[in-house]
Amino acid sequence: MRIAVRYYTKTGNTKRLAESLAAAVGVQAQPISVPVDEAVDVLFLGNSYYAFSIDPEVRDFVRSLDRSKVGRIVNFGSAAMLNSTWKKVKAEADKVGIPMDAREFHCKGEFKGLHKGRPNAQDLQAAADFAKTFLDR
Repeated sequence: MRIAVRYYTKTGNTKRLAESLAAAVGVQAQPISVPVDEAVDVLFLGNSYYAFSIDPEVRDFVRSLDRSKVGRIVNFGSAAMLNSTWKKVKAEADKVGIPMDAREFHCKGEFKGLHKGRPNAQDLQAAADFAKTFLDR
């Protein structure tokens, strides 16, 4: 199984999740500024809501992906108030013909004192455990 991990973060929360996921599957977490040049079966993509949508950089990153190099996208992230970005990311992935896995990882993230300390150690372990479920496929 060939796996890559890319993330976008403004607060550092998603980077922490990305590093935990990546370590669990034996790859390096990289920001979305690093293109996916190698063929991968699974691309873990970390992001969050910013102004009620995915950041334009995330949108542009997904649009830049080569569908012949990415088997599927697995969404992950954190947010203080809103839930999953899965639908927003899927809408962009559909435009370039890359399937989205129905499973994702999402947890609370600290923002301006709300959900202090999140993602915490348990969240990071849960993210790692989630990532490991893809190793057997």
